Amino acid sequence: MRSSRGTTRASRAWRRPGLSSRARITELDDGIVAIDTEYFRPLQDASHLIVEGGRGAFVDTGTNDSVPHLLDGLRQRDLDPGDVDFVFLTHIHLDHAGGAGLLMQHLPNAHCIVHPRGAPHMVNPERLIAGTIGVYGERRTREMYGDIVPIPEHRITVAEDEAWFDFNGRAMQALHTEGHARHHYVLNDPSSRGVFTGDSFGISYRECDTVNGEFIYPTTTPASFDPEEAHKSVDRIMGCDPEQLYLTHYSRVQDLDRLAADMHAGIDAYVEIALAHQAERNRGERIQQAMDDYLSERLLAHGFRGDRDAMWSILEIDIVLNAQGLVSWLERLEKHNG
Repeated sequence: MRSSRGTTRASRAWRRPGLSSRARITELDDGIVAIDTEYFRPLQDASHLIVEGGRGAFVDTGTNDSVPHLLDGLRQRDLDPGDVDFVFLTHIHLDHAGGAGLLMQHLPNAHCIVHPRGAPHMVNPERLIAGTIGVYGERRTREMYGDIVPIPEHRITVAEDEAWFDFNGRAMQALHTEGHARHHYVLNDPSSRGVFTGDSFGISYRECDTVNGEFIYPTTTPASFDPEEAHKSVDRIMGCDPEQLYLTHYSRVQDLDRLAADMHAGIDAYVEIALAHQAERNRGERIQQAMDDYLSERLLAHGFRGDRDAMWSILEIDIVLNAQGLVSWLERLEKHNG
């Protein structure tokens, strides 16, 4: 049992990583690069920059602290801030969208593309900030995200379901996928045979890659996890017939049939974990312990060579937040059932 370790480490103070203005980028194909937003640790959170015919578009932005890295990513691709046409926000959780308002101040010609349910919160982020404080607490929220800059309404375009966007001749389609959050869409990019998935296709950190390939698991961060919709989201993404997916956490994965099956199995396993501990008074702690055990056992079976402490150092933030999200789901389920 390691619940005491999980509790103490989960509650430790967040430490801002060492920042420099030089972006850590990964060159991909089809005009796409992954820019490390340096959110919590290296290789934890990516913004993707797409370049098409000398024009740029970002998919997700990280936090305010990420903005210098994104601007340097433009410089490394010989682009000016005025060359950016779009900032696509897959959803408005602050590790994906916290820096969007500040970034938009640097991009005079860009439009921000947001799900209809998310758009009002980017214009007026008060409720968004309050929800984040409910997860992390006020002090830690301010340390991690700073002051969230509103985006003027005239610079926001709502991403209706199945809407197409013309990015300098490159057609890109928003598809609503609301299992992780009700303000979530993915961005289908037929030119690359890829989909930018935000959190709708889970998390796959490159430190967890082994000789058996990529390791993936769902993310159920508070407060809108919906298992049925999460399954539909995976299927809708795979319905685009992609050859690769671009995850915010962390970037490109390609063994998609296996990973989709792992996602479906993981969603079902999370539901079983939550229901197994539903009636326990300390269910949050027990769910977190079970989540730790489940992901650690899967990662060992996948061929990961580190010990449990090494796994915890990679998975900690997701174990803690996934457990909180499952507790939130149980609370909604119980309210619905009376």
